[in-house]
Amino acid sequence: MKILGVDPGLAEIGYGVIEKDGNSLSQIEFGLISTSSEKSDLERLNVVFEELTQIIKSLEPEQMAVEELFFNKNAKTAIRVGQARGVILLAGSRADIPVFEYTPLEVKQAVVGHGRAEKMQVQQMVKTLLGLAEIPASEDAADALAVSICHCHTESTRNSWSEML
Repeated sequence: MKILGVDPGLAEIGYGVIEKDGNSLSQIEFGLISTSSEKSDLERLNVVFEELTQIIKSLEPEQMAVEELFFNKNAKTAIRVGQARGVILLAGSRADIPVFEYTPLEVKQAVVGHGRAEKMQVQQMVKTLLGLAEIPASEDAADALAVSICHCHTESTRNSWSEML
């Protein structure tokens, strides 16, 4: 199964597609969607939608996992990222793929084993779990891969519980 993970933002949106085959995980592609601060927010949101739609068309993920927002400081930034997140959810919905959402705490718990993990610990586990030669240069792309891994682990747990019931 192919899973597209997305780390929302407005300036940079991380994405990562992984393949789950049994208990094995491998990365297919990861990267960034970048938008220019010289463009209006509407133009930037359109770029996010169009580029993510193209990624979905070309890589054909079967499911999509998106990180939920966690902000406690700047309300204006939270609103702008929330708008981008809405566009990201819309792209998944329009592509008719199931979309799942995870908090940063859930992602850290699933990838590292505890919800208070440091960013570097998450990045190191992404590298290890996917057999990458090095940690992705972009923190946003590494976070997107972590969201994909979280979804794989969560789905495995859900399926195990379903089978037991």
